[in-house]
Amino acid sequence: MDTKALKSFAQSARNLLMDQVAGKLDLVLADGSAARRENPQAVKDLEAEINRATRQQVIEKVAYTWFNRFSALRFMDANGYTNIRVVSPADGQTRPEILAEAAAGHIDDTVPAQTRDTVMALLDGRRPSNDAQGEAYRALLVATCNHWHTAMPFLFETIADYTELLMPEDLLSQTSILADMRAVMTTDACKDVEIIGWLYQFYISE
Repeated sequence: MDTKALKSFAQSARNLLMDQVAGKLDLVLADGSAARRENPQAVKDLEAEINRATRQQVIEKVAYTWFNRFSALRFMDANGYTNIRVVSPADGQTRPEILAEAAAGHIDDTVPAQTRDTVMALLDGRRPSNDAQGEAYRALLVATCNHWHTAMPFLFETIADYTELLMPEDLLSQTSILADMRAVMTTDACKDVEIIGWLYQFYISE
């Protein structure tokens, strides 16, 4: 296992995620934001959490939450624990398999019906969006994390609404954190469960 590559990735991922979460936080809390209209309770909870702790602590907590989930899902994909790969593309593809399958009309029954309807409406154009694929993928990610909560509550705590609001935007491009994660968390590297421990250690090292 190339721990040097893991260290470089984990530390850069921490900085990237914190920057992206901070940017999303500013958008969510802006007066008249879409989040305030569509998810007023989640925004209220977010503001309460910032008042209880600090803005920086919320950013760090949410960034690590997503890093933890992305790492776990990549490990599970690489080892065949997911029926449909969640953060990894099928062989010869570029989009995560779960999104490609949804675009073909196939969504796992573990995804709640309301989420399935939203995803399909986004992908077939019935629901307007500036980033339909990205929005659909983020909805599928949340549903997947909440599904795994039943089996592994210690790893997949139920996602708070405001944590969902602060999910990073860029997850599908070839320069996204997921693309970098797949490059360093190779199938061979993921045969060793210690990769999760190394990533955690390097992530918090700063």
